[in-house]
Amino acid sequence: MSGIVEAAKAHPAPEGLVYTYGTAGFRTKAEVLDSVLTRVGLVAALRSRSLKGKWIGVMITASHNPPEDNGVKLVEPLGNMLQEEWEVISTKMSNKATPEDVHEYYKEIVAQFKIDLESPARVVVARDTRASGAHLLGCVQDGLKAAGAEVKDFGYFTTPQLHYVVRCLNTQGTKDAYGEPTEKGYYEKFGAAFKTALKGKKPSGSLTVDCANGVGGPKLTELIKHLPPKEEALEIHVINDNVVKPEALNVDCGADFVKTNQRAPPSSKAGPGDRCCSLDGDADRIVYYFKDSSNVFRLLDGDRIATLVASFLGDQVRLAGLADSLKIGVVQTAYANGAATQYVIEHLKLKVDCTPTGVKHLHHAAEKLDVGVYFEANGHGTVIFSPDTLDTIAKHEPKNTGQAEALDILRACINLINQSVGDALSDMLLVEVVLAHKNWGPQEWLSTYTDLPNRLLKVIVNDRKIFETTDAERKLVKPEGVQTAIDKEVQKVRQGRSFARASGTEDAVRVYAEAATKAEAEDLARKVAEIVKAAGSA
Repeated sequence: MSGIVEAAKAHPAPEGLVYTYGTAGFRTKAEVLDSVLTRVGLVAALRSRSLKGKWIGVMITASHNPPEDNGVKLVEPLGNMLQEEWEVISTKMSNKATPEDVHEYYKEIVAQFKIDLESPARVVVARDTRASGAHLLGCVQDGLKAAGAEVKDFGYFTTPQLHYVVRCLNTQGTKDAYGEPTEKGYYEKFGAAFKTALKGKKPSGSLTVDCANGVGGPKLTELIKHLPPKEEALEIHVINDNVVKPEALNVDCGADFVKTNQRAPPSSKAGPGDRCCSLDGDADRIVYYFKDSSNVFRLLDGDRIATLVASFLGDQVRLAGLADSLKIGVVQTAYANGAATQYVIEHLKLKVDCTPTGVKHLHHAAEKLDVGVYFEANGHGTVIFSPDTLDTIAKHEPKNTGQAEALDILRACINLINQSVGDALSDMLLVEVVLAHKNWGPQEWLSTYTDLPNRLLKVIVNDRKIFETTDAERKLVKPEGVQTAIDKEVQKVRQGRSFARASGTEDAVRVYAEAATKAEAEDLARKVAEIVKAAGSA
């Protein structure tokens, strides 16, 4: 136990800072994270011991944030996100003021979970390409060493690669074995599944991939070596893959830049009709886009990816003769465009569930379905097949060659999808498989439905906590009377929809509005913002 005090002493907590473990783990300026990373090492070791020595992951990344930021998140044994109870523990541990406080809280956790400190602690660590990563890795390792943990350091990884390796390590030798727990194993699994799922078909044209000058660049280059030759399958052009200059990370490029600014990166040389996509800094998000024949930028975001994938999986389930056995559902948040929701319900005839914002809510809801497709509009998402569904698909006997082919494609898609977490590289290959089978370019994909014009505003308020929601954040219950006022404004416009929800990170309320025309959507957003502002300053 004395080592824990020494490790905490070596990385003292800055005065006056409060840290919170959120959906993205801990994330802030890299220079104030030393103490947090060391304590995360302690928590990771305890989490592993509480699970009888299962492997836990620690990923050092700040994803789409600027280069000077960094962060850290913990990964559970099946590659999923940290349990909420342990989010609270991580937050408490990171805010302990002195090394002695850290030591006392460590003992409290041991007592609370009846942890045997003689049992093994096993932790996998990896990081993205930020300049601060090497130093912060040292801080984590100081915590892990003090806690007596066994460590596997995978060096530079995308976040999904870490999730993949953690899941593989914990399922080795079981009926649920997920793959070889190595970087090479990752490429081989997804490369082979891509080839099988294509069934000899070839996507039209090439694909330009903007890697945000992050870790996804070198990893995609490596993945390409495990894909079929470009003459047979997919020609990929990699851009913005400069990891030698960490200060270029996410600057004027990447998924967040494209989604937020509604334009291609300035570095893009793509012409009309050329298919492009952008990853974020740690390669767990992806958005597609292209310029149409009039040279107008067109975004194909997470909503579009979800509808494309759900449509294709629905077709394969039906063609394989499994429509009566399996039900596919799409999970969205309130931010999903209303036209996408309508398309899934009315055209694809699939169930839609709505959850509060945050990928962990979508993931949990998707786990309850036979086949759960979820993507946030920002491009983070995946597909989850329930254990019963996997069993049904594995045992299904096709009655003819058509069913057999659909079944082969469905099984290959299961192997192509990283079910533990949203994975930009895996999702990219899945989209390309679907486009190849449908013989679509980006214009045909865009033409499936027309997005309703929408507007997102931020309203600064004195205290965001007075704004309480229900119905997956789509309705305000407090302050009283505010929702009634919003509903009145919504009724005045065609195809109107609007909601207001408190920000998770700042004293602000986010207002979303959509309507039949851009002018109506903007007017509705402005009026709802005024209602919120009045309530927030009362």
